Amino acid sequence: MIEDIKSLRAKVEIDLPNVKTLDDLENFRLKYLIKKGELQSLLERMKDVPKEQKKDIGIELNQVKKFIEAEFENLKERLESDSDGSLDIDLTLPGRKNFSGSLHPIQQVMDQMVSIFVKLGFSVAVGPEIEDEYHNFDAANFAPEHPARDMQDTFFIKGNSNYLLRTHTTPMQVRVMQSQKPPIRTIMPGRVYRNEAISARSLAEFHQIEGLYIDKNVTFAQLKGTMMLFAKQMYGENSKFRFRPSYFPFTEPSAEMDITCFLCSGKGCRICKYQGWLEIAGCGMVHPNMLRNSGIDPEVYTGYAFGFGIERVAMLKTGIDDIRLLYENDVRILEQF
Repeated sequence: MIEDIKSLRAKVEIDLPNVKTLDDLENFRLKYLIKKGELQSLLERMKDVPKEQKKDIGIELNQVKKFIEAEFENLKERLESDSDGSLDIDLTLPGRKNFSGSLHPIQQVMDQMVSIFVKLGFSVAVGPEIEDEYHNFDAANFAPEHPARDMQDTFFIKGNSNYLLRTHTTPMQVRVMQSQKPPIRTIMPGRVYRNEAISARSLAEFHQIEGLYIDKNVTFAQLKGTMMLFAKQMYGENSKFRFRPSYFPFTEPSAEMDITCFLCSGKGCRICKYQGWLEIAGCGMVHPNMLRNSGIDPEVYTGYAFGFGIERVAMLKTGIDDIRLLYENDVRILEQF
């Protein structure tokens, strides 16, 4: 038995220099320290040792046990320390680049526009993207036969044709007027949906920001002043403007606002179709029927409303000429902004 103990110690001393990694250490543990290992085998043989030899053999065996366990712990501490010290790292490799995220270009433009209108005294209201037909069309003065109600333009909810994905943020104008008493000065940013063909200039979903001001004696001149003040802050003090007559069911009179193309300074380019002007918004005085449908007396109060397409502004600000690029989530494009 004494010879077997000495032989075990000799084997351990031979194996110790070969333990150079944590994997080698685990193999060492499995060979000597587990219940079926070589040390345990000797410990189990103690029951067969004659009584008069147990003391001497026990002392020898205990010393070997302490020796193996102590060497195992020393190796474990050293190897784990070496691993934490990154000894295996190639110091010639380039450092890791820290990538920082950023807001999407559409969100950046929306935040900038909202910030300008908030400084002008407008509050911000948001509402549901799934609307009922009354708020989306009826209350906004859309005639029953209006083509925008057709399935070619509107996504109706399957199984319930009274509900749809809102085609504009105008329903929020109705909801705000129904829930608040004048004076009202609010903008409504949000996502809208229309059943349109996908192209470089249009998508089936996009973003709008609409504004509403209701009070006594509100005039078209105030509307023009607000729009021009916003445009100067958004596009630059040197921008020039023009208003063209237009038609919208929810405003009367109605207009579309153009600014000089800030990419070519009005000289003409591909973005402005060589006309020197860019349409940026629709606007007008709130139609009396819309006021009436929202519970506001048009004989007492008047108001104006306007609406911007966020994607169009984002394309102008970034120089992107295909709206689909804003939604493809190509990091190579988005990280530029």
